Amino acid sequence: MFQGRIDLASLRRLRIGTGLLLVAALVVVTLVSAVAVVASSHQTREQYARLQRLEREQNQLQTEWGQLLLEESAWSSPARIERLAVERLEMRLPDVHEAEVIRP
Repeated sequence: MFQGRIDLASLRRLRIGTGLLLVAALVVVTLVSAVAVVASSHQTREQYARLQRLEREQNQLQTEWGQLLLEESAWSSPARIERLAVERLEMRLPDVHEAEVIRP
């Protein structure tokens, strides 16, 4: 045969080999893509569950914060402070004659 001439059988084998290689590559890419979709879905579910846990915790902390504010207002009410000053510290309001005005 001539050296410059391409054999038809080898050309067909080359096309078949290239086609098989292309199909194999597409199968591998499809499998990798499927695994990536599964991993992404799993991560999304995990993150959503974490978000729900954090939102529940936020609601609990908000409730606790409200209760602490109510407790603080009860402990620091002027009537309670005056009562404790009189009972525990034996304090009293000064008479008008005992008060002194100091000017700068």
